[in-house]
Amino acid sequence: MARLGLIFGDQLNQDHALLDCLDPASDRLLMGELVGEATHVWHHAKKIALVFAAMRHRADALREAAWTLDYHRYDPDSACQSFTDLVAEALRDREFEEIVVSWPGEWRVLDEVRGWEKTFGIPVTVLPDSRFLCPLEDFESWADGRKQLRMEYFYRQMRRRTGLLMDGDQPRGGAWNFDRDNRKPWRGDPPPARPMRFKPDETTAEVLELVADKMDAFGSLDDFDLPVTPTQARQALAHFIRSGLPHFGDFQDAMADDEDWLFHSRLSFSMNLGLLDPIEVCEAAERALDEGQAPINAVEGFIRQVIGWREYVRGIYWMKMPAYADMNELDSNEPLPAWYWTGETGMRCLAQTIDATRRNAYAHHIQRLMVTGNFALIFGVLPREICEWYLAVYADAYDWVELPNTLGMVMHADGGLLGSKPYAASGKYIQRMSNYCKQCRYQVADTVGEKACPFNALYWDFLDRNRERLESNQRMRMMYRNLDRMDSDKLTAIRERAAWLRENADSL
Repeated sequence: MARLGLIFGDQLNQDHALLDCLDPASDRLLMGELVGEATHVWHHAKKIALVFAAMRHRADALREAAWTLDYHRYDPDSACQSFTDLVAEALRDREFEEIVVSWPGEWRVLDEVRGWEKTFGIPVTVLPDSRFLCPLEDFESWADGRKQLRMEYFYRQMRRRTGLLMDGDQPRGGAWNFDRDNRKPWRGDPPPARPMRFKPDETTAEVLELVADKMDAFGSLDDFDLPVTPTQARQALAHFIRSGLPHFGDFQDAMADDEDWLFHSRLSFSMNLGLLDPIEVCEAAERALDEGQAPINAVEGFIRQVIGWREYVRGIYWMKMPAYADMNELDSNEPLPAWYWTGETGMRCLAQTIDATRRNAYAHHIQRLMVTGNFALIFGVLPREICEWYLAVYADAYDWVELPNTLGMVMHADGGLLGSKPYAASGKYIQRMSNYCKQCRYQVADTVGEKACPFNALYWDFLDRNRERLESNQRMRMMYRNLDRMDSDKLTAIRERAAWLRENADSL
């Protein structure tokens, strides 16, 4: 009797565990564009189009490789709305001795899968997800017994494990990271290196028409140019290594008012879909260092994002879910301002970042952490609302990567499990790392008053409100010393300004 292998839409990797486990001569594969997956948050139109187009291309490739594959196309009127519906439909047509999947990227999907054996009365096997370098059991083994979990120490283990940027047992270049060299503002030179663009083929064009006609989605579908096949993704990788990586390190934290990309790669779209293997990405970057095409600060910073942060947040997610999603250690309860969806705010940094997000389904890590994220943190947005926003609006966002980064790194709602301190900052940080403030209606030099940058009062008020929770943190002591230097009248004015900002959030 045949086995049924379900491939999730974000697991399009060529080394998918199912392909080693199943037999194309006797077993069947199953894929589906599901209403429930496309609508469980208000996804960006380009994310839906990217996933569906990549799925259809992958399905064609699997059939060409002699696999028997059933593919369910998006139909809002179909009774097939969820993965469970999809499997039930397949089981109505024929009998299978086993259902096989790879470990999904979201807790809610794993929870659904775990109910299938009882629902359908046949065994269900969940294989490891081969898109990652660190098996979940290895991460838990590393974390077991540690008083504090820190990405830096996990990253060093991953360097040793992979051999990337290592000279024997020592880090190449004499240091584990070169962050001190990666904090330069960009002032127009060198010229930015924009990502490679791909013209939609017939398959992708059909998906774009579907999304435009049939789906209520966030953002713009215009100028869709994303890679949707492994071949295109590798071309995009080669383009980035050649044009973006040489300056990525210096300017990875920089932001520019009229530049969406600077030197960032946009490769997370392809890695998180399985179109690119993370080790192949890192090895390409290391070759650029070997060949003198990129400096070590750029290569190390890039590799750290891939084998450090990417693997680390996934480990934290699966080790701490499902309770992790409900954490709110700072008791943040403000509603998300409506302009997070529209970009209609007078704060230039937020307006430009959200506008780029609406157009591109993308913003780089500092825009996410120190602009949209920083504001949500110091404003006190309810973590669930800002987490849902990040999951919805970015094409590389899946729950395993979005939730720890947002709830933990951005909102410090996990009490410091992911980040050693809250990434709270006043408008001065944004002024230092960008040119947004030059065209803003607010004055970054002012803390109180009608024209004062909202980040400033909210920042000091955030420290004041959370003193009992944060004052003992060594990395926060200088901030609290600065707060303590304020006289009582100024602190009262800051509290009043912060309260007014919260009461009038949608008009900022």
